[in-house]
Amino acid sequence: MKRQLIHSFKDIISIDNLLNSWQEFVKGKRLKSDVLLFQNNLVDNILTLHQDLSHFNYQHGSYQSFNISDPKPRIIHKATVRDRLVHRAIYRQLYLFFDRTFIADSYSCRLNKGTHKALDQFRNFANKVSQNNTRTCWVLQCDIKKFFASIDHQILLDILARYIPDQNILKLLKEVITSFNTQPGIGLPLGNLTSQLFANVYLNEFDHFAKHKLKAQFYIRYADDFVILSNNKLWLNQIIPYIRRFLQSELKLTLHPNKVTIRTLASGIDFLGYATLPHYRILRTKTKKRMLRRVNQENIESYRGLLKHCDGHKLMQGLDSQIDSPSLRLRRSKAGMTKSVVF
Repeated sequence: MKRQLIHSFKDIISIDNLLNSWQEFVKGKRLKSDVLLFQNNLVDNILTLHQDLSHFNYQHGSYQSFNISDPKPRIIHKATVRDRLVHRAIYRQLYLFFDRTFIADSYSCRLNKGTHKALDQFRNFANKVSQNNTRTCWVLQCDIKKFFASIDHQILLDILARYIPDQNILKLLKEVITSFNTQPGIGLPLGNLTSQLFANVYLNEFDHFAKHKLKAQFYIRYADDFVILSNNKLWLNQIIPYIRRFLQSELKLTLHPNKVTIRTLASGIDFLGYATLPHYRILRTKTKKRMLRRVNQENIESYRGLLKHCDGHKLMQGLDSQIDSPSLRLRRSKAGMTKSVVF
């Protein structure tokens, strides 16, 4: 029997939880116009929200959409402040419980995990499979096509219901989940905090399939990108149909047809923004070019932090020299002149 959530609906909608959620939500957003508007009548707004939730009158509002490039173009859907406060209140009560159900090698949107921990584990697995680079290490790499836009609402709700006995919590989660769709009954918005948690809950089903049914000992997933390492290329080829079948039949997801590859570690594995080889790790070429194009005095420290996680000494020297170049100083000078005219 699966472990069950012990928190109740009252825990989620309690005034204490809503107030604590507000304190977390508002960090870094205090000067936003919609946040200021909500904060002007904060106590009344929270009491009204609590009452609506208590009487089951809460209805999720609409979304504002906008485009970003990170660097891939994406459409972000932004909910109202009131709805984002509800998302935070849900997340506060559900995250720690569900995090304990996740496998160790799921690294996206989790405390004490993240990209660099995933890359370090990839290197650790590669050393084990290759026996410290004395044997060939093969890497199966897969990506799920339009993952967030393809999540099936009913499948997600059914998974959540296995862990959550409180029907009122499930009704609230349904209100949030069904507030958005890319087509009827399908899709989660990229902008919701709850979407990060629900995405991991959804793919946790596949994680356990990969680990316990496929017996993939060296498996790592970050969001919808996952790798399996092995010294047996034939086995990796053989499990691809099983992966496709499980994703399609159990989760209604599809592997990206152009992003299923099996390569040797020696040929370089492009994973999570870095190219990993047996003895070193470097930034992928696109990232390096973008970095050199955008470097300035304001973002140089962020780039230094990024390069600390790979063999990027030469690139760092290139960034430093570009910062000090006459052409960049001239561009900064012109930018400063333009700002003085405008303001």
